[in-house]
Amino acid sequence: MTDALLFSANAVLPIVLLIVLGYVLKRIKLLTPAFLEVGNKLTFRVLLPVMLFCNVYAIESFSDINAGFILYGIGAVLVIFFLAIGICCLFTKDPAKRGALIQGVFRSNYAIIGIPLATSLFGDAGAAAAGVMSAFCVPTFNILGVIALSIFNGGERKKVNVGKILLGICKNPLIIGTVAGLAVLGIRTGFEAAGISFRLSDIEFLYKSLQNVKSVCTPFALIVLGGKFEFSAVSRLWKEIVFGTAIRTVAVPVMGLGAAYLLRNALSLGGEHFAVYVGVFATPVAVASAIMAKEMGADDELAGQLVVWTSLVSAVTIFIYSTVLRAVGIF
Repeated sequence: MTDALLFSANAVLPIVLLIVLGYVLKRIKLLTPAFLEVGNKLTFRVLLPVMLFCNVYAIESFSDINAGFILYGIGAVLVIFFLAIGICCLFTKDPAKRGALIQGVFRSNYAIIGIPLATSLFGDAGAAAAGVMSAFCVPTFNILGVIALSIFNGGERKKVNVGKILLGICKNPLIIGTVAGLAVLGIRTGFEAAGISFRLSDIEFLYKSLQNVKSVCTPFALIVLGGKFEFSAVSRLWKEIVFGTAIRTVAVPVMGLGAAYLLRNALSLGGEHFAVYVGVFATPVAVASAIMAKEMGADDELAGQLVVWTSLVSAVTIFIYSTVLRAVGIF
């Protein structure tokens, strides 16, 4: 048990401490709102795409991709999404709050916290599996978020432009980074099939530059995330915050990880796959959910508070889930 606790502490606490550092730096005014805004854009448009590219390219071959791992992850997200609609509609009659809560239940902060967490939990294999999952997980979260907020908002219904949504997904930097990684991996596989031993690492100056950018991504992204935390008055929303936080940090991870554990043999799931599932099911609400809620007329104050409080609570719950998975021999 001591080994399991130590393993989880070493995997989770570095991430938590970087988020805390970002918040402290903002409080002492070393990080300004303008810097955090630019830093957020830099993370999403440059650093994360490069990290995803490198993680995907690190896969040895397409045969290493476990289809059952992908199908379960996306299938579970869809199940959680539909359950969230039913549960949140029963909990509140306010459409604007329903939209924010539904997003808070199914949409994890996979890109900023989930991918680094998978790497911490299972090294390079976890990073590679996380990169592959991102190709499916990121667009799924975006599509479901638009659907939820198109149906449930504060009355400011906007016509859904399917073409625009699809174009937005195609232009998403995270999708571009992942697809580019898969494309270059495909080229490398083709070279190997033709008997040509050529890898991106052979172009040393380019490969080292990409690796340097990748190494900057995780600490920078987590510090910026911590700097964007805002603690506002919650008296008006405390019931919704408690409800959404409990579902996101307890119910969803227990259901998603528990079912995966029962199906692990049938789906040939290894430790690297569970490291990714922790990132998909157990991480806090995505920062993008608050931005989207504001743009589409949902309760953006509630959405923002769910980001903050699920981030705080998940620091403890992720530690617990990682410890349990280590204790049962998954990690």
